[in-house]
Amino acid sequence: MEQRRELYLPAEWHKQQFVQLTWPHENSDWAYMLQEVEQCFTEIAAAISRRQKLLIVAPDTDAVRQHLQKTSANIQNIRFFQCETNDTWARDHAFITLLGDAVPHYLDFEFNGWGRKFPAELDNAINSKLYDAGVIRGEYEDCLSLVLEGGSIESDGKGTLLTTTHCLMAPHRNQPLTKEQIEQRLQRMLHVKRILWLDHGNLIGDDTDGHIDTIARFAPDDTIVHVRCDDPQDEQFADLQAMEAQLATFRTPEGKPYRMLPLPTPTPIFDENGERLPATYANFLVINGAVLYPTYSQPENDRQASEILSKAFPMHEIIGINCCSLIKQHGSLHCVTMQYPCNERY
Repeated sequence: MEQRRELYLPAEWHKQQFVQLTWPHENSDWAYMLQEVEQCFTEIAAAISRRQKLLIVAPDTDAVRQHLQKTSANIQNIRFFQCETNDTWARDHAFITLLGDAVPHYLDFEFNGWGRKFPAELDNAINSKLYDAGVIRGEYEDCLSLVLEGGSIESDGKGTLLTTTHCLMAPHRNQPLTKEQIEQRLQRMLHVKRILWLDHGNLIGDDTDGHIDTIARFAPDDTIVHVRCDDPQDEQFADLQAMEAQLATFRTPEGKPYRMLPLPTPTPIFDENGERLPATYANFLVINGAVLYPTYSQPENDRQASEILSKAFPMHEIIGINCCSLIKQHGSLHCVTMQYPCNERY
C-alpha cells in the first residue's frame, strides 16, 4: 500500500488546474448593474481562459456560454456547471485545496455570508454539488463544522498561514471558540505549522470583517506584498501604519524578516450614498504565468501597483483588469475567483 504523504496548503503561485468563477445574475445583488459587472467578469474570464482552464458556475450556463462565445475568451478552455447561486464570491464559498497525497484533498468549510450578513445557503451548497457531479475529483473533506472563507487566509506553501483577528474572531463565525482553539483547528485542518495573526488593517467599507486578501499577501522568496497609506489625512492612515509596523515584526521560520513590498492605496472611491468602498490593489490573483490585478481608473496608482507586483512576481506577466464595477459591491478581483492547484509540488 502506498504510504500517504504529508498534506500541505500550497501557495497561490503553485501551478494550477483551473480557476473557478461564480457568474453574476439577475437574482443576485448585481441585478441593478448586471451588464456593467458582466463586462468585468468577461475580462477576467478571457484573461484566465487564454492561459489555463476555467470553471464557471451559474444558474443559466447557456446564456453565459453564448455571451462568452462572442468575446476573446477561449471557450475550449471553459467548463460550465449549472447551479443555483446567491452571489458571486467564489473565493469565500469554493473549496480550499490541500496537496501532498495521491489526489488533491478538497476542504469544504461552511460559508455563512460573512457572519450571517447576507443569504448564503445556495452558495454554501455549491461545493457538494460540484463534487457529487464529478466536476471536482479528489478526496472530499467535510469541514462544515468551521466557518472559514478563502479570502481570510494566505499560505506561503511552506507551512505558514497569514490571517487577521478581525475576521476569524468576528461575530457569528465560530463562537464560542477562542483564538487558541481556532488556531488549533486551522493547523489541524489546513496542515499548517504556524499562523501569523494581523491585528490591524481592516479597510473602511469592508463587510468581510477584515479579509487578509485585501491588505497583505504572500509572494515568492519570503515576500509580503501589502497596502500602504502615506496620507496622514486619510482616515485609514493610523491603522494601516500600525499594520505595517506589525508586519515588520513577523519572521520567517528561519528567523529572518520578510521582504516587504508596499502597494499604493487607491484614491478613495465612494458609492452613491457617499460611503467609502474598500478599493485595494492587494486583491490580485496569481494564475499560470500571469498576475491579474484590479485597477480603478487611477492611472498613476494603477501603474505603481503594476510595478510593485512585477517585483513580487518577476516571472509573471502583470495584467490589469478594471474593477470599478466589482468594488461597488465591496469586493474585487481576488474575491470573485478561486484557484485549484495541480497535484504536484513543482
